[in-house]
Amino acid sequence: MLVASDASKTAAEQLEFRYAGLAEGVEAGLARQAGIEFTAISAGQLRIRNPIKLARNVAAMALGLWQALRLVRDWRPDVLFVTGGYVCAPVAWAAHRRKTPILIYLPDITPGLAVQRLARYATRVAVSFPEAAKHFPNKAVVTGYPVRTALRKRTMSKAQARAAFDLNPNEPTILVFGGSRGARNINIALAAILPQLLQQTQIIHITGAFDWPQAQARVQNLKPALQARYRQFPYLHEEMIAALHAADLVVARAGASTLGEFPALGLPAILIPLPISGQHQLPNARYLADRGAAVIVADADMSSRLLPTIESLLNDPDRLASMSRASASLARPDAARRIALALLDLARSNPARSS
Repeated sequence: MLVASDASKTAAEQLEFRYAGLAEGVEAGLARQAGIEFTAISAGQLRIRNPIKLARNVAAMALGLWQALRLVRDWRPDVLFVTGGYVCAPVAWAAHRRKTPILIYLPDITPGLAVQRLARYATRVAVSFPEAAKHFPNKAVVTGYPVRTALRKRTMSKAQARAAFDLNPNEPTILVFGGSRGARNINIALAAILPQLLQQTQIIHITGAFDWPQAQARVQNLKPALQARYRQFPYLHEEMIAALHAADLVVARAGASTLGEFPALGLPAILIPLPISGQHQLPNARYLADRGAAVIVADADMSSRLLPTIESLLNDPDRLASMSRASASLARPDAARRIALALLDLARSNPARSS
């Protein structure tokens, strides 16, 4: 995201935003929904072995560099805000070339390859926790993980949230999901234990779009009394806030959002780190587990460990309460404000503003 300000405007009107990202990515729709101008940038992953795809992606990246240079030249942002990913590379390079200050935000505990390489261009790197600052000496600023206001302010009770899904407000409830695209291994493991689990708890299950047809078919095998305790969705948008509020326990992957959203509500979690992509989720899971906020189950062990792990926590309310307190202690409710202040500070320091 690029941020520009115009000192000739009033304080309420000063800030202008523009989002640069992939045209086919989810960011285009999210930017439009938020009322932010969007500019499409071509890019492609270069760490692939297929020579045809590599050539295509190199061409896309070259086009993206030209698009980014034109955007930064014409729009003249005061600061660039980067969150990682290969699409950020052309824009970061263009901003660096024109001496535009760059703030990178690292949501994970450890930086991925893209953030490691982009950090050389960064003026500052915002990190969620002090433990991540060591990766960026003399550049890191600890901000915390920003979450939506509806999570920070606890806008509904568990009973109200469960009622939104037509569930019993007094029954224990588990939220199961695997990220925006779902997680097939989690879906398969849950399906195997669903009849036993639903006798003990209610479940809100986000399957992902890819597994949605199979998940719909599986639920037909449940007895009506168990179906009444089970809610499944391919994806949740704004309703995700209610799903998080409704849960006593979450079963999920260990993406960066777990570091912010679960502590914001003091949610205990069973985390199943994604076993690929350099295992970048494992440090996130360990961070929460080492502080008593989560339990880790390896992806390969789900068939044998998922049900007993869930049951042991459901049957131990004192431990769940302790995990909830540990999770809540990690929340940083002022994270968004800290990031905003860091961006404004860099924007004001941009020497091009006075030229």
